[in-house]
Amino acid sequence: MNFQPSEFEEKVLQIRRVTKKITGGSAISFTALVVVGDKKGRVGVGYGKAKDVSSAISKAIKEAKSELVTVSLKDNTIAHEVEAKLGAARVLLKPAAKGSGIIAGGPVRTVIELAGIRDVSGKMINASNNKISNARCAIKALKKLKVFVKI
Repeated sequence: MNFQPSEFEEKVLQIRRVTKKITGGSAISFTALVVVGDKKGRVGVGYGKAKDVSSAISKAIKEAKSELVTVSLKDNTIAHEVEAKLGAARVLLKPAAKGSGIIAGGPVRTVIELAGIRDVSGKMINASNNKISNARCAIKALKKLKVFVKI
């Protein structure tokens, strides 16, 4: 068997057990929220649902890889301040000085890490408890970044 390592790193943010009432009792399924990134400027978020955990995770990884976003980096940070809103979640990302690291929490931190951004300051304003909204909002903020070309 020839195993080839993936160029992407995957992090599972959340796994939930979901029950649904049906005629014979309860139907149990699982949901998984996964962030996929190559730490070189590409990152994606995926959400999968299945009858078992491993299938839900693999579905989420497949979705995340199909919805990758390319982020333009400027000296291991972002080029300018950016803010995004998605549902109840609002995210503010600011460039930070070299060596300051990632100052952010929760799903936003994971998205930024896997995008390959090393120095950034992030804040969830009116923080939503919904990890899916927060992660997708961080992706939306990264999409808003302008691409700067050195001449």
